[in-house]
Parts: sequence; structure tokens; C-alpha cells
Amino acid sequence: MNKLLPTSTAGSLPKPSWLAQPEKLWSPWKLDGEELVEGKQDALRLSLADQQQAGIDIVSDGEQTRQHFVTTFIEHLDGVDFEKRETVRIRDRYDASVPTVVGAVSRQKPVFVEDAKFLRRQTTQPIKWALPGPMTMIDTLYDAHYKSREKLAWEFAKILNEEAKELEAAGVDIIQFDEPAFNVFFAEVNEWGVATLERAIEGLKCETAVHICYGYGIKANTDWKKTLGDEWRQYEKTLPTLQKSSIDLISLECHNSHVPMDLIELIRGKKVMVGAIDVASNTIETPEEVAATLRKALQFVDADKLYPSTNCGMAPLSRKIATGKLQALSAGAAIVRQELST
Repeated sequence: MNKLLPTSTAGSLPKPSWLAQPEKLWSPWKLDGEELVEGKQDALRLSLADQQQAGIDIVSDGEQTRQHFVTTFIEHLDGVDFEKRETVRIRDRYDASVPTVVGAVSRQKPVFVEDAKFLRRQTTQPIKWALPGPMTMIDTLYDAHYKSREKLAWEFAKILNEEAKELEAAGVDIIQFDEPAFNVFFAEVNEWGVATLERAIEGLKCETAVHICYGYGIKANTDWKKTLGDEWRQYEKTLPTLQKSSIDLISLECHNSHVPMDLIELIRGKKVMVGAIDVASNTIETPEEVAATLRKALQFVDADKLYPSTNCGMAPLSRKIATGKLQALSAGAAIVRQELST
């Protein structure tokens, strides 16, 4: 994108109350059948309008078409039994009942492509679409078939690549892979995690991104964050490997986190989605607070490679708060954009 400091969201936006329960992450749909299809499209239009009115440059569907950022994709694959469930530890943080891999995983048809085509028809702006990353996918399942985290990750990478190529053909400009697991399993990230991500983007001509963060603003994540100390240097363990990768953009949590901003220097040369909006707080940032975060980041990333964004998804927030935060993001980016042009 030619615009300096183009703004975007890292992930989800709140769903309307008629589609799912507000301010609740991964809330069940209130509609079904054709009404659900129509409801998702209406919610997508609404989310797009909110982004456009707030001045967001790179828009998305606000994840209105998916209930969960990982399992909504997996639900459409063969080889996973959602009735057969086991309790596993998610990202070494909390226990959850998850579906079981019972056979070879495969994708019989596209998952999000029709939704992406619908979004493409609604706007001429650049659009970004999010997919779960291979390592985060395996961390939300019980594997009774491959019995190897790495082998299952490679299988998912191939499936994701199929979906990504069709999303690109549908007109998606940036395909983002969500990999919060990259902030937990550091040895695996460097041994094969980034490699499986490379497999997922193989052959793509559109821009690609990886979103690595400390999670939504929910209790399990905020409690975990309290154990991380005064400085969150986890990125330090994986950014050098990502810097050598083919991924175009790296999305990081920066505002109100304890991440030392100088860690961005480790990915010098990459485009960086700098999280300048705190998704774990109902306090709406001022434009100047956003601008201050971006100014700090500019010490370590070139201006033409800085993409102001949110720390993570905002699905658990109210629509009013989320919209206010998007407006602050745009206004803060405008301040710094003006400073850079004078």
C-alpha cells in the first residue's frame, strides 16, 4: 500500500447483538441456516462500515463470519471428530475440552472463500483476511492419529496453503496467519514452526502476515501476563528466525504491554504491524497516546514499513468502545503521518 502508516486491525471486532452475545469471546450464533448466512453478511457490512467511518485503511470482515479463530476453520476439515473430545492444556495456560484428530486431515472445499468474495464486492480498499497458523491449530486439538505435533503442523500447513491461494484469487490483498502459540513454544517455533508457516504461504503473490501476541483481553490471558515479569522479552527468542523468513508483515503487541520496543530492531527490514491499541482495557486511547507508541516504534522500523494496528482482536469489547479505539488509532496515525511529511 502506498499510503504512509496505513492502519488496520489485528483481528476480530465485536459482533452485533442479534448475531451473537455481545462482549463474550466465541459466543454461539443466535441464528442458523439461511438466517445465519444472511446475518453474517449483514454483520460483515456493519463491521466494514465501522472501520471505514473510523478511517481504517486496510479493512477486514471483523471476523464476523467465524465464531472461533481456530476451530471455525477446523470444523470444515475431514479427520477431526468434534464429538470425541479430550481435555488438553492450551498454550501451557489453561485447560479446555477440544476435538480429536482421528484420521488424516484434509480440506474438501474452501472454508472462507465465499465470505472473502462477499467482502471484496463491498469495497475497493485493500482487504486483509485472517487464518489460524499451523502451530496454533495443533495446540487446540487432541491428536490421536499422527501423534506428532510437527507432523500434524505440516499437514495443516498444506491445507492452509490451499485455502490461502483461493483467498488470494478471491481478491484478498493480505493474508494473515494468527500464531499466538509462537509466544509460548519457542524451541518448536525455531525448529519447525516458522518452516510450517513458510509452507502455508508457499506460492502466494499477495502480502502475508503473522500475528503474534499475548492474547485477547480475557482472564486466562491477563492472569498469565501477570506472571511474565516487568519486561516481556519473549519475542526476542523467535523474531530472529522470522526476520529470515519470507513472511512480509509481523504483527506485534506494543501498547500498554511490557514489550521493550527495541526488540523490533530484530526484524529490521520487515513490515511491522505495531499494536498501538490495548484490547484488554475499556479505556479508549487518546490520539496522542497512539502517536506516542508509533513514535517509539519509528526508532526501530522504517516509516514506510510501519502499519499502525491493534494489539489483538476486540471481540470481547463493546461495539462503542471498539469503535472509539479504531477512531483513536486512525487519529493517532494521522498525527504521526503529518509529522513525517513536514
